[in-house]
Amino acid sequence: MVVWHWRSFEALSVIDLYDILLAREAVFIVEQHCIYQDIDGLDPDVWHLMGRETASGTHALMAYLRVVLPGKKYEEPSIGRVLTTSAARGRGLGQALMAEGIKRVEAHYPGRSIRISAQAHLERFYQGFGFQTVSEPYDEDGIPHIEMLRVPRAKEAALG
Repeated sequence: MVVWHWRSFEALSVIDLYDILLAREAVFIVEQHCIYQDIDGLDPDVWHLMGRETASGTHALMAYLRVVLPGKKYEEPSIGRVLTTSAARGRGLGQALMAEGIKRVEAHYPGRSIRISAQAHLERFYQGFGFQTVSEPYDEDGIPHIEMLRVPRAKEAALG
């Protein structure tokens, strides 16, 4: 069973921070063969969501994302660094992770759109959560990306 934990940067334990950085490095740098500076200066000002496995008793980090506050990267709140570890894949944790992230943004920023910079091959995954592509594909660290926006349903209806 996976338990979800939200933490501000200040509330992360040393073990939490180590696990987060280890997972981000494993997924985004090693698995994707992408050499880039993962620590980008945003982490102190974001909310971190960790999905930890409790059944094994190890509390291993299985899934992670961060919510970047409005005005820090984009005008809108944004979700980024979305990952599931290799051991966690195929269990639907990516779906649950994104649902938790969106729920958090909606609770803290009601009526606001959510922006993401998504790897282009994951466009359909994010469309399943109501995100719409709002840019042409662009290169980010050697990987095709697209910007996507999730407009709240009420705002979408008002726009017609």
